[in-house]
Amino acid sequence: MNNKTTHKTSVGGQALIEGVMMQGPKGIATAVRKTDGDIAVEHHEFKHIRDKYKILGVPIIRGMVNFIESMILGYKMLMYSAEVSGMEDLEDVEMNRFEKWLTDKLGDKFMNIIMGIATVVGFALAFLIFFYLPVLAFNKLNEAFSGSLTPLQGTIEGVLKIIIFVVYIAFVSQMKDIKRTFMYHGAEHKTIACYEAGMELTVENVKKCTRFHPRCGTSFIFVMLILSIVISTILSKIFQPIASVRILWMILKIAFIPLVMGLGYEFIRYAGRHDNFITKILSAPGLWMQRLTTKEPDEKMIEVGIASLEAVITDNPKDDEIR
Repeated sequence: MNNKTTHKTSVGGQALIEGVMMQGPKGIATAVRKTDGDIAVEHHEFKHIRDKYKILGVPIIRGMVNFIESMILGYKMLMYSAEVSGMEDLEDVEMNRFEKWLTDKLGDKFMNIIMGIATVVGFALAFLIFFYLPVLAFNKLNEAFSGSLTPLQGTIEGVLKIIIFVVYIAFVSQMKDIKRTFMYHGAEHKTIACYEAGMELTVENVKKCTRFHPRCGTSFIFVMLILSIVISTILSKIFQPIASVRILWMILKIAFIPLVMGLGYEFIRYAGRHDNFITKILSAPGLWMQRLTTKEPDEKMIEVGIASLEAVITDNPKDDEIR
């Protein structure tokens, strides 16, 4: 099959626990496979803050806003899918006596506390792995070369960050639960590709389609990593005295994250609307990375992807074209 799309859409989604979330003209909907084999399809309300404050919808700024909203929405939908798919029931069975006692005493507060701790630990690990470790590794490497690598600080740190990211994803993709989620990620992409190709949404048609898409969050992260190399290289030249102080250098890089996110978001939007030589080159690393973050889904997963997409599209494909 020729997987070249016949029209570009704004339809997007996210893999969930035994399910898929889609956003389209009809809003947000999830399709989750329940323990009895049925597919639970549900529409969800989510108010975008940029609709209330127009300034948050201007280029560059909207990238950071969209990222934060995507994190919030994604978290809520993951929790929802865990409940519908029966994962929470499984976790309840596996709880020890102490955990059951805390749950009985604190109720929902216990789960909120656990999720709060998990979120803090997650952000701490992300900072340690993707911010502190590359800087530390460069400093050690630079010391071994008697400081001769200082002019290349931003570039080397960026390359180290990409290597760490790829190794991390390759490792977690082998975990059983993560692998199933990546299969649903593949179902999401293939379903959207089928729809954009103007084909009928059937399991057979979806199976023929590509699982790689330029508007994927994986591509967004990779674009951010590439942009961070460019911006870090520039910053290391402009703020060379600060770049030599580890803590100050990390703070400076963190301060420029909104700019990196904003530029990355604008590129992903542009890549979603255009198919030219430049976008193909810049999108290639992210598309290659999707070989790790997406897996070929089975037919039941594709059925879930189709159910979620059909819940958010209209009979007129022009309603969801990117403008």
